[in-house]
Amino acid sequence: MFTASSSPSPQEVFDKARRGLGMMLLALALGSVVSAFYQVPINSEAIVQRFGRFVEITQPGLHFKLPWGIDQVTLVETKRQLKLEFGYATRGATNPHQYAYDTNEMEAERNMVTGDLNAAVVEWVVQFHISDPKAYAFEFVDPQATLRDISESVMREVVGDRTIDEVLTVGRQEMEVRALERLQTIASTLGMGIHIDQIQLGNVNPPSEVKDSFDEVNRAQQQREASINQASGEYNRVIPEAKGKAEQSISQAEGYATERVNRAQGEVSRFNAILTEYEKAPEVTRTRIYIETLSEVLPQIPGKVIVDDSLPQFLPLMQLRQPAPAARSAPASNSGSSTGSINRAPTSSNTRR
Repeated sequence: MFTASSSPSPQEVFDKARRGLGMMLLALALGSVVSAFYQVPINSEAIVQRFGRFVEITQPGLHFKLPWGIDQVTLVETKRQLKLEFGYATRGATNPHQYAYDTNEMEAERNMVTGDLNAAVVEWVVQFHISDPKAYAFEFVDPQATLRDISESVMREVVGDRTIDEVLTVGRQEMEVRALERLQTIASTLGMGIHIDQIQLGNVNPPSEVKDSFDEVNRAQQQREASINQASGEYNRVIPEAKGKAEQSISQAEGYATERVNRAQGEVSRFNAILTEYEKAPEVTRTRIYIETLSEVLPQIPGKVIVDDSLPQFLPLMQLRQPAPAARSAPASNSGSSTGSINRAPTSSNTRR
């Protein structure tokens, strides 16, 4: 038994088409709203292109653009420091250009020849950031790959201008500075929109085949430097001390000479003064000099008593000083039988009593 199905009416078909069109318009509207806004991260800037032509550079935040692919947005990490590693690799890097994934390529970029035709294994890292997002995005197809090639060329140039001793020891810092200046000059000339922040040398070694010999040479050089430093330290200790003693001796001699000269000049002045007084009164001056001389000499002679010839009682004065025991001597006269010795001053009106 068959039942006849009723076909949809034209009104139903119209309503269904209208609902489908409304849903399509709503989806288009939602898609337009969603695609008309974009978010720029804090460490990036955005390059806006309209139909492929550059329009503007926008800063971090929420921005509006024309939807449906009319405006295209390219994010460039301008606030992030990037790096390129040469001769080694830090696994887990998010930058695909950070190191060479091919082992043979990594080995090739680290092997270099110095200016004195010695081989060296050099590892280094280049740190940079994007300073001009427009130049970075439009001037080169792959700017970081280009920068890797330029960096390797610059480092080979720098290493090739120096000896193996400079590369391994004392020339590392100067090489970093020279490579930084050279690489920044090339990047600025080409307009890559990149600023080189730092170039840092890592492990710099001779090839493994001759590493032991180079280590022995380095040890010998270190011992030589240590001996030179020790000798210099001893020199700096002894020589200033000797110079100080010499200057001290010279100062003492000069002081002694000055003192002698001043004393001589004083004695001359004193003699001239006495001479002047002597010329005025010769007898008085002569007597005064005699008395002053005796006052200086007699206190230095023990056991001496000065008396006057007219002293009436002389014997009580003979016991003032007892002499020390001495060898037996010949008998003395009655006036000298007592101990001690007596010096009689010249009889004169100027004799001290």
